[in-house]
Amino acid sequence: MRFPLRLSLARVAIAIVLPLAALSSAWLAAPGAAHAQQMPSGAKQPGDFPRVKLTAGMFVIDAAVAANDPDREQGLMYRSQLASNEGMLFVFNENAVHCFWMKNTLIPLSIAFMRADGTVTDIDEMQAETTDNHCPRNNGVYALEMSKGWFTSKGIKPGMKIQGLPAPQ
Repeated sequence: MRFPLRLSLARVAIAIVLPLAALSSAWLAAPGAAHAQQMPSGAKQPGDFPRVKLTAGMFVIDAAVAANDPDREQGLMYRSQLASNEGMLFVFNENAVHCFWMKNTLIPLSIAFMRADGTVTDIDEMQAETTDNHCPRNNGVYALEMSKGWFTSKGIKPGMKIQGLPAPQ
């Protein structure tokens, strides 16, 4: 009589443990899966962008440069992190109002809009993975994206200048 009982207990244990294991695996995978997005083929890897060293007051910024349409369209999309003083500089060929959004951008960012002489005109905070428009009130030729809160934490405000900007083409 013991054998059937053991077999029944084993079956009960398997019937309980396997679904729980599958459930916990799905639960553990879900948080990463919700935020993981594959970089599409043809997209530039972060290290493939040209880079420039900028200064904002006493702070040195390591900025990837997006100076053509495909690079500006990709921007920081699909990135999951930035180093503490890392950002992306957008260089435009015309002095205009250039708006941004955060579609497929996985990390919250701050953006500073600048005139041709590097003067910051506007700073905005942007939430990850949203399609809200972020437009400056003033024309400019540069925009610099950094981790959310970077400009505030460094005391960078409109009217200050960013140095080391490459010339628009």
